[in-house]
Amino acid sequence: MKGKVLLVDDEPNILKTLTICFESLEFEVTAFNDPALALENIKINQYDFAFFDLKMYPYDGIHLLTEIKKEHPETTVVIITAHGSIESAVEAIKKGAYDYLLKPFGFQELQHFVQKVYEYHSLQNQVKELKRELEETKEPTPFITRDPKMLKVLDLAKQIADSNLTVLIEGESGTGKELLAHYIHSLSPRKDNPFVKVNCAALPENLLESELFGHTKGAFTGAIKDREGRFQIANTGTIFLDEIAEVPKNVQVKLLRFIQDREFERVGDSKTLKVDVRIIAATNVKLDDALKAGEFREDLFFRLNPVRIKLSPLRERPDDILFLVDYFVKKFNNNTPIEIEPEVLKIFKNYRWPGNIRELENVIERAVIVSQGKKIEVSHLPEELIEKKSHDTRLKSLEEVEKEHIAKVLSETSDFEEAANILQIDTTTLWRKRKKYNL
Repeated sequence: MKGKVLLVDDEPNILKTLTICFESLEFEVTAFNDPALALENIKINQYDFAFFDLKMYPYDGIHLLTEIKKEHPETTVVIITAHGSIESAVEAIKKGAYDYLLKPFGFQELQHFVQKVYEYHSLQNQVKELKRELEETKEPTPFITRDPKMLKVLDLAKQIADSNLTVLIEGESGTGKELLAHYIHSLSPRKDNPFVKVNCAALPENLLESELFGHTKGAFTGAIKDREGRFQIANTGTIFLDEIAEVPKNVQVKLLRFIQDREFERVGDSKTLKVDVRIIAATNVKLDDALKAGEFREDLFFRLNPVRIKLSPLRERPDDILFLVDYFVKKFNNNTPIEIEPEVLKIFKNYRWPGNIRELENVIERAVIVSQGKKIEVSHLPEELIEKKSHDTRLKSLEEVEKEHIAKVLSETSDFEEAANILQIDTTTLWRKRKKYNL
C-alpha cells in the first residue's frame, strides 16, 4: 500500500469516486460522509493523506483541517471545493492544506491529481528523513553524504591520513577533490603545518616549474630576486597538486625525481634542496587516458598511485541530492529551513548536474536570494534546470557543435578509449580536443 488516506465528503457519489480512485492506486482507504464521525476518528487514527470537502455540516473542511493538523501535522491534506469557494480553499492552504481539488472532476484527472499529491508527500518524507539523518551524524566531515561509495571513500581517507603515502584523487569538476585533500591533511599528523595548493592547469609551462621548485635571481627574464617554490613553502606539511594531468612533460621529469627522493633544484641553481612534504594530487580526467594518449609519463603515474581515490559525480549519488539541498538551504538562510515547491525537488532529482556539488550549491544560493528566504519555486531556478519549451534556433559554428558533442560523449562514457571509439578518433586527438575546449 502507498499509504493510508482519510476521505470525508457528504456527497455519496463523490465519496464513491474518490474511494474507487484511491483503491485503484493501491491506497488504504477510510471514508466518511459524516464529518462528526470523521472528527472522532482523527483523534484515534493517523493518516498519510486526507481529502476533506470544504462545505459540510456540522463541521466544514477547514475545521477538520485544523483538527487533523493539531493531532498529526505530517498528514498531507487536500480541500475539495467548487468554483464559488476557491477563496476559502486558498485560505485553507494558508492554514496548512497542500492544495485544493476543484469539483467537478473526471476519474482520469483525479488519478493524475492524486499521483501529484503522492509525489509531494513522498518527497516531504524523504527530506524529513534526510534532515533527521543529518542531525544524527555523529562524526563531522566536510562531506554531506549517505552514499555507500562516498562513505567508503571517507573511511579510506581516515585510514591513510596518518601515513605519508602519496594520494591520487580522481573526479569530475565540482565533486570535492580539494575538500577531500583538506580532509586527509586535517586528520594527519601534519594538520598544524602548511597545506599548499597548486593549480597545475592555471600556470603556463614556463612558469609552472618555477612555481613548484622556485628560482634564483637572474634565472630568466623577470626573475629579479630569489624565490621559494611551493614545495619549500609546504615543508613539513601537505602540497595539493590540482589538475596533475596538465603538467607538461619536461616538468613531469623533475616532479618524478621529487616524489622519489624529495629532492630538487631551483630554476637557475645547482644546489640540491630537500624537504619533507606529503603529496596529494588530483585530476578531473583518468590518468590512464593520459597514458594512452602519450601525454603522461608511466613512471610518474605509478609514483602518484599508491592510494587512488575516485569521487563519484552527483548524478551517480541521487540519494545525496535532497540531503545536500537541505544543507545548502540552511547554509545560505542563516540555518533556517525554507519550504521548497515539490516540482523544484523533482527537477533537482532529474537534473544531471554536470557541475556536480559546486553547481548545486550555486543554484541553491541563487534560489535562496531570489526567493527572499520564502518558498523556493520553479521560477527561482536558472533556465538550464528547467525544460525549455522552445529550442535555440541560432545556427552554431562547427567548433560549438564539436565541443557540445565531445562533452556529451565524455559525460556518458566510462573512459577516454570508449569515448574515442565512439567519436572515431584516436585517444591522442581526443586528449588535445579536450584541452582545446577546456572539457
